[in-house]
Amino acid sequence: MAKLIQVQIGEYRSIAVVDAANVEVVRGDFVIAEVERSSEFARVVSAGLPRCAKEGSSPVSGRVLRKATDGDHRQMDNNRTKSREALNVCISKVNDLSLDMKVLKAEYSFDSTKIIFFFIAEGRVDFRNLVKELAKVFRVRIELKQIGVRDRAKMIAGYGVCGQPLCCSSFIRDFSQLSIKMAKEQALPLNPSKISGVCSRIKCCMAYEFSVYRELNRGLPKIGAKVQIAEGKGRVINLDILKRLVYVDVGEGKIVKYNVPKDAKDEADKKKEQAQ
Repeated sequence: MAKLIQVQIGEYRSIAVVDAANVEVVRGDFVIAEVERSSEFARVVSAGLPRCAKEGSSPVSGRVLRKATDGDHRQMDNNRTKSREALNVCISKVNDLSLDMKVLKAEYSFDSTKIIFFFIAEGRVDFRNLVKELAKVFRVRIELKQIGVRDRAKMIAGYGVCGQPLCCSSFIRDFSQLSIKMAKEQALPLNPSKISGVCSRIKCCMAYEFSVYRELNRGLPKIGAKVQIAEGKGRVINLDILKRLVYVDVGEGKIVKYNVPKDAKDEADKKKEQAQ
């Protein structure tokens, strides 16, 4: 009977679903798996599929052969050394061929039958001649994989403005769809330096904060809206969404702060239903 688990293939590749029917593993174990005609060194990231995923809906990429031994770890150390050398060779070939691309990392498969080169480029790159040149040098299968700026940040790693390791390089497995609407929902100033991560894209944390702020925003006026309060009519100039505080400029330099009760969310929902 199949026992499907999730593993991180190599160091820079995606999460794969493999069959571990004959091997007992727990999260964090290192294993040798047979994936896409190669033996791969992998780390178990989940000893089972997520609850939201069914076995039939998750494509199985391969199977676990065994747990990694001390000898396998030494082999991986040797592969990392060879990968650094391969990266230098690839960069030299790219320069010789004047290709508009930047090669970031190289990675050998565990059994050294394949080398994967990761690169970024502004557009499509015809790297057929590069593959031929690299195949002549290494005499193994060559794979070039173009990645985006978010994948680049995940691969290189680093720290965010919060002082913590980047979410993408520490725990995020798949990138969520991001939009400027997420920043607007949090009433953040639309300043790229404030809402962008090190990849120059909107910060990933906004994706998993979005639903919370959308809920808290119900019943609150928008910044710039005209409102009537006890002190008179004024314009909303700022919001504290988490505390549900509204700052209103009522004129003559007077700023009034007032709290919007949580039941205002229910009233907002009722008005929305009536409008429909």
